[in-house]
Amino acid sequence: MSTFLKFLGTILVLLGVACLAVYFFSTTQPNLLLAAGLGLEVVGVFTYVFTNKKLS
Repeated sequence: MSTFLKFLGTILVLLGVACLAVYFFSTTQPNLLLAAGLGLEVVGVFTYVFTNKKLS
């Protein structure tokens, strides 16, 4: 379980990047993908910092 928690922040950041890539390559430009990508990246960075601080 601690191994999963260690990589949870990284996974969330990569999901955010995937949302931004879908936004970039899609023909329609919904702002929902931008907001989701930003939210996932911010939460991912905070999760990465706090979980590695607690587990180390």
